[in-house]
Amino acid sequence: MNEELYHIIHEAKRGNQEAFAELVSRYKGHVYRYAVGMLNDRMDAEDVAQEAFVKAFYSLSSLNNEYAFTSWLIRIVSNLCKDRLKKRIKEQGCREEPNERAADQSLSDPLEKLSIEECLSKLSIDHREVLLLHDVQGYRYEEIAEMVDVPLGTVKSRLFAARMALRKELIKEDQG
Repeated sequence: MNEELYHIIHEAKRGNQEAFAELVSRYKGHVYRYAVGMLNDRMDAEDVAQEAFVKAFYSLSSLNNEYAFTSWLIRIVSNLCKDRLKKRIKEQGCREEPNERAADQSLSDPLEKLSIEECLSKLSIDHREVLLLHDVQGYRYEEIAEMVDVPLGTVKSRLFAARMALRKELIKEDQG
């Protein structure tokens, strides 16, 4: 993190709304892309991104280390996405993830091709999360471990399993 960003975060923690607006401007793309990848729904992702920044604004003073801002923000987004996915499952009254069910139904039509997003949505939440954070957002293993609050080895094994599962889905789609 450069000194300028550290200063912006520090000022935002002190209640400077212009500094917080700068943080939103800098991080809105990362937050939105991550939410889209997790939720496979652009409108839900917009809602989650907005909710994440509101939550971050009101709890920024609790951030102990300015250098941990990115991890802290992504953890907020991750938790909101997981809550949204659990709510979808509950509303549908089923145990499987809603996107898995939709993908299974779309496979009944062999002419219909799944997009990479649909294949990604067939992964478990934990696998999708680490895959997006590492392969799409570019975070290091150590950063991801901190963001999702799991050991480093768990991040590596989840990432490996996620890549294998995604590969399997893409191959299945390619053959379908």
